[in-house]
Amino acid sequence: MPKITFMGAGSTVFAKNVLGDCMCRESLKDSHIALYDIDGDRLKESAKMLEVLNRNINGNRAKITAHLGTANRKKALKDADFVVNAIQVGGYKPSTVIDFEIPKKYGLRQTIADTLGIGGIFRALRTIPVMLDFARDMEEVCPNAWFLNYTNPMAMLTGAMLKATNIKTVGLCHSVQVCALSLMMALKLYDWEKEHESNPFDHLGYRTKIAGINHMAWLLEITKDGKDIYPQLRKKAKAILRKYRGGKEKHGNLIRLEMLDKFGYYVTESSEHNAEYAPYWIKSAYPELIKEYFIPLDEYPRRCVNQIEGWKKRYKEICENPKLSHTLSREYGSGIMDAIVTDVPFHIGGNVLNKGFIPNLPSEAVVEVPCLVDSNGVQGTFVGALPPQCAALNMTNINVQLLTIEAALTRKKEHIYHAAMLDPHTASELPIDKIIAMCDDLIEAHGKMLPKYK
Repeated sequence: MPKITFMGAGSTVFAKNVLGDCMCRESLKDSHIALYDIDGDRLKESAKMLEVLNRNINGNRAKITAHLGTANRKKALKDADFVVNAIQVGGYKPSTVIDFEIPKKYGLRQTIADTLGIGGIFRALRTIPVMLDFARDMEEVCPNAWFLNYTNPMAMLTGAMLKATNIKTVGLCHSVQVCALSLMMALKLYDWEKEHESNPFDHLGYRTKIAGINHMAWLLEITKDGKDIYPQLRKKAKAILRKYRGGKEKHGNLIRLEMLDKFGYYVTESSEHNAEYAPYWIKSAYPELIKEYFIPLDEYPRRCVNQIEGWKKRYKEICENPKLSHTLSREYGSGIMDAIVTDVPFHIGGNVLNKGFIPNLPSEAVVEVPCLVDSNGVQGTFVGALPPQCAALNMTNINVQLLTIEAALTRKKEHIYHAAMLDPHTASELPIDKIIAMCDDLIEAHGKMLPKYK
């Protein structure tokens, strides 16, 4: 009977997806599911939801236990085969608010701030110490478990685990699975509302190749029935840009299409994310770009507020629904567990240490590449060199990732400054002295959420 420990189980909707998926796979139906969180109310809600799901779709075959607070963390982790990580250190308040409001005082605007930029840096700095605590417990009570990290900033957190611990770790994101679908939708070649298939590319003769880094991996190839269709898609992207850029009718994916047009390849993560990964889009000197590309500034805080306000309704739908059910989602987690348990191979796009998979990116970088999963675990596969312009853009992000990890592991404040000064968006907007002052203000505002830096 596999044991699956879910860290941050108060993320009820996400726990339903990943753990509900496990209940849909025969090899995992009899699992011991251990839920862990530091919020007692949210932990109870998730446990209640999973008990109903276990009864309705799994014949009560799974054993479900709940473990509250750091004093019970080792018990939750003991003898685990798989540990799913979905924590958010600091939550919306105070930490996310701090990540947005202090930079805003310096004139630095953001959209999501969870992966790169000054917000991504500080999210990593407050999350890495907690994850290293998890790793120390795991090395003691479940040293052979696989750690499936879903928490952002993906590359920084996964990289810190792989550099500083002996825990087998893979980073998992949602964007690879829907990359080609999002491109077709952006080009108006697929209508989700009318056709509403979860992913038509699974069975319509399409093949794709995706690699790079998390949130900036590249759709390197796309074929239909063995024929390269990228040329016609690039032509269509130009037409969409001409129609929508700066127009009255909104289009939510123009930055990705602009990157496709100018750099030659489509990128995995959304336009609102990529708006803050490069120096071209959010610029105080050119405020017209915000309207021209429909860039949603302060998008993540807005989503947080909406999610908090909408939880009462979602709570009733999920936690007070005696008929609650679930079907297999597109999340990779349960497929990885099933492949390791059964030795039936499973293919994913995973975040792993670059062991020569992409030769023109650093070996110490975490890359997002095709991976094969079986009883040997998660194994990255060789991709080859990226197009030079794609590798160059990746490097601007990797620089920040590696220096943030260095800051977290050495506790040296100078590396926080280095990461911020090399961040593409931050450096394009602020001079060095302002960047350092902003970092100092963020360190002070986060207080005990961060360890002491020297």
